Amino acid sequence: VSAALDIERLDLECQFNNTDHRTDLNGVDRLIVRRGQPFTISLYLRSGSFQPGVSSLSFVAETGPQPSEQYGTRASFGLSPDVDTSRWSAAVTSPPGDMVALQICSAPNAPIGRYTLTVGQSKIEFILLFNPWCPADDVFLDDEKSLEEYVLSQDGIIFRGSHQFPQPTPWNFGQFESGILDICLRILDSNPKYLRNPGKDCSGRRNPIYVSRVLSAMVNCNDDKGVLLGKWSGGYDGGVSPFLWRGSVEILRNWDSQACQPVRFGQCWVFAAVACSVSRALGMPCRVVTNFLSAHDTNSNLTIERYIDENGELVQSRDMIWNFHCWIENWMTRPDLKADFNGWQVSDPTPQEKSEGVYCCGPIPVKAIKEGELTFKYDAPFVFAEVNADVVTFMKKKDGSTSKVTTATVVGQKISTKKVGSDAREDITHLYKYPEVLCKGTVRQHHLYIINACNFRLSCTNFTIHLLHPCYISFSVHLMK
Repeated sequence: VSAALDIERLDLECQFNNTDHRTDLNGVDRLIVRRGQPFTISLYLRSGSFQPGVSSLSFVAETGPQPSEQYGTRASFGLSPDVDTSRWSAAVTSPPGDMVALQICSAPNAPIGRYTLTVGQSKIEFILLFNPWCPADDVFLDDEKSLEEYVLSQDGIIFRGSHQFPQPTPWNFGQFESGILDICLRILDSNPKYLRNPGKDCSGRRNPIYVSRVLSAMVNCNDDKGVLLGKWSGGYDGGVSPFLWRGSVEILRNWDSQACQPVRFGQCWVFAAVACSVSRALGMPCRVVTNFLSAHDTNSNLTIERYIDENGELVQSRDMIWNFHCWIENWMTRPDLKADFNGWQVSDPTPQEKSEGVYCCGPIPVKAIKEGELTFKYDAPFVFAEVNADVVTFMKKKDGSTSKVTTATVVGQKISTKKVGSDAREDITHLYKYPEVLCKGTVRQHHLYIINACNFRLSCTNFTIHLLHPCYISFSVHLMK
């Protein structure tokens, strides 16, 4: 007959565990671990001793306000001979005696967040994060230098300015500063999906696709109690100019201390930087990306329609081209898509257009943008247009008529991010688009795309190619259903 252990106290070994799980920069006063990786706790018994095959011990791990095994937010398990890193498991690693050393492992696809772990009759609390060091985790990144940069680094560079003169801006992401992790978890708990159905939302937190989409919506405040309010014109009375922010910590702390009222004000690089801070805090590899001459396509026709007057001055229109625009990329697998679209995924927290009724954007694989897979989730046509849209300019005449004029504007230039281990700029344009063809002084993307979105649509520009030198030009047509 098995006998329950009489536990007097537990030692969570926070110093050892947090260091081993690379969370010690958050402090070592509480247990913060990464999923799919064992951690150690010590049990001190009031009486008796642990006897293999005789002593029994049960465990229950729970997260969220409505934990259930159906949602994967509750797991019951007992002792095993060895820990199994593919599921919730526990094993004794010490010899028989009045101190029991336990190894406990979470499932590599367990929801992230705050947990209560019941050990026999005792309870402990810990925080579980994504684990990009774990091969079974969907955010696994097999490059230590990249992990240092995209998860652990608290300082970075964001590029602004123009495509002729990209300007580096230092930024303090501060994801390990005091209180920031708690604020990031509060952001998750403030999102409308959690408020509508907390059990389902907490279950969704096993999936980095879901979490990145929630963060994309929650960093702006257009639909919810999000972090930042955007402002692109006029003065900045009643808030802080976006140009004066130098880091994410003050923004996140202000949002938290002001009862989740939006912080005033942000623009694209501020939205992206805050989203990067939250992503890294939760364990998702993340980097800020800048797209120079970035198109904003409002009607999903992959064309920027600009209007000028007879003096050549731009007339206000919904479509526009920004000097630059910033978003983030998160590293993750995409089991919801066909093979070979894992890796960097674009997510954009700046509120530009609605996606499924909410101001958010992504995640969409960078490779899907390059390959023209515009039916892939999420928001592929919008991101594709940002780097590839055709630019058509019309002149509005005084008599009310319009005529098409020729322009050589090409969007999606010098797509940039900070180089790993350096403050230098890394040009990643080639990850987003194929090389462009030189056509008598103008540059054109050499891919034509046919998109199926209820009806087939063709987005292309009719032009004649005058070869400056003999060369081979390949045009590819992508048919998608």
